[in-house]
Amino acid sequence: QVHLVESGGGLVQPGGSLRLSCAASGSIGIIAIMGWYRQAPGKQRDLVATITVGGRTNYVDSVEGRFTISRDNAKNTVLLQMTSLAPEDTAVYYCYAVVQRAGAVWGQGTQVTVSS
Repeated sequence: QVHLVESGGGLVQPGGSLRLSCAASGSIGIIAIMGWYRQAPGKQRDLVATITVGGRTNYVDSVEGRFTISRDNAKNTVLLQMTSLAPEDTAVYYCYAVVQRAGAVWGQGTQVTVSS
């Protein structure tokens, strides 16, 4: 059974940068889509960015130009490079994957806190 493990979260000052990583293991098929969602306290879990197996990317407007999503050549990891971070980016960030013949899979989340 596939599972996702996130890493790279932490505390960063406004204007700073942080890189999140997500590693998938146990996959029995192609990971068609990988991406990141985030959930701030008291709010819903919302899309941040996704990337397909072919490399097509999609970003929510609020992170466009600041965040970059990428996948490695093995197609089993996804990175989220975050720059120009602001307090409103504070949230738990969840890795997300759509695995062929397995469906949607979620990671357990990693905390990102942007504060002075």
